[in-house]
Amino acid sequence: MPKDSDLSFDEFWMPFTENRRYKSQPRLLCQAKDMHYTAGDGHDVLDATSGLWCVNAGHSRVPIVAAIQRQAAELDFAPTFQLGHPLAFQLAHRLKSFFPGDINHSFFAGSGSEAVDSALKIAVAYQRAIGFPDRTRFVGRERGYHGVGFGGISVGGLPKNREGFPMLPGIDHLPHTHDLAKMAFSRNQPDWGAELADALEEIIALRGAETIAAVIVEPMSGSSGVLVPPKGYLERLREITRRHGILLIFDEVITGFGRLGAPTASALFGVQPDLITVAKGITNGAVPMGCVGVSDTVYSAVMSKAGPGIEFFHGYTYSGHPLAAAAALACLDVYEQEGLFTRAASLDSVWENAAHALRDAPFVRDIRNIGLVAGIELEPRPDHPGARAMEIFHRCFDTGLLIRVTGDTIALSPPLIISEEQIHQIFDQLAAVIRQVN
Repeated sequence: MPKDSDLSFDEFWMPFTENRRYKSQPRLLCQAKDMHYTAGDGHDVLDATSGLWCVNAGHSRVPIVAAIQRQAAELDFAPTFQLGHPLAFQLAHRLKSFFPGDINHSFFAGSGSEAVDSALKIAVAYQRAIGFPDRTRFVGRERGYHGVGFGGISVGGLPKNREGFPMLPGIDHLPHTHDLAKMAFSRNQPDWGAELADALEEIIALRGAETIAAVIVEPMSGSSGVLVPPKGYLERLREITRRHGILLIFDEVITGFGRLGAPTASALFGVQPDLITVAKGITNGAVPMGCVGVSDTVYSAVMSKAGPGIEFFHGYTYSGHPLAAAAALACLDVYEQEGLFTRAASLDSVWENAAHALRDAPFVRDIRNIGLVAGIELEPRPDHPGARAMEIFHRCFDTGLLIRVTGDTIALSPPLIISEEQIHQIFDQLAAVIRQVN
């Protein structure tokens, strides 16, 4: 294991990181197994965030590691432009039983960001194929996160992600669904807020349905602080989009693969989108991969209306990468054989009660939860938003707990293999650290 003193920290420009601050006191992760990381100084760190919302089956799982090793020795890379390799087709077939409803086709990418941009293009291609070439606008949502491509930050609604960059034209945003006055300390889905979906009708009245290709939302917004959809909200979005011929895209990069105790949030909430984007948990984070799940209706329209040659002029060098496909197939086996989605659902009430036990901790002004996800929102320090949560992040890491913070919200999303004892350990340790800060 390398020592901090053996490393230079200047060359790696780190993503979403205060680089100057980090390099003044670097914290390293050097090994991982099951529920724990090993830090650079050798201390164990309990992973309460599945790495970065992605290691749903736990770290360094033997079946997934072995599948990657075998595939690297047999076929390390194969192009999927006018050629193919068996694992990509096998994976697409397996995903049919994972995706909801008639989402029976997979377009592979290298990340969630790529999957989102691909889904936006597919939506425009579909509208053009059925005779609506002017349907090129998109509707996203405030506080939405859809990756960091130009398409993703345009339909996304996080100001810092958009700051300083040009946006795609033709984008509108629904209001976000978080209202502390009406929702604070809700357990699971808030009772109030379904009517917020009616803002889509106002956008349609302003722009004209004939100009809008798709609406894209996260069923549960993770990166903006765990925003759980109000009861009836997603259903109302689905009804409005269907009535106006607008596609509905669910960005399930975070919520896919058991995070909410079901294969997808779509399945959990019983709301069928036209397109669904996934990444992260598809390979357990072991190899980068993204995917757009495409409904029969959308796929058939694009295929049947295309002229000679390439039907959809889009793709990536790493679409359906052999190592990623091998990892994904092995990962799906682990999920299925160990019943991890059912396991997550069975722990829901234990997780919820442990999270809400923090209600009386200092500075806590809201707690939100669904499945194995929790958001603990803190009062910001005057004139220093985010500073209190970041101090808690560092203190937790140094004492053996990995959490994630976004603004002044602590976001928790552990691997689905977590035990009840580890759930209580997470929240007991977090409570102790919260009480240490001012």
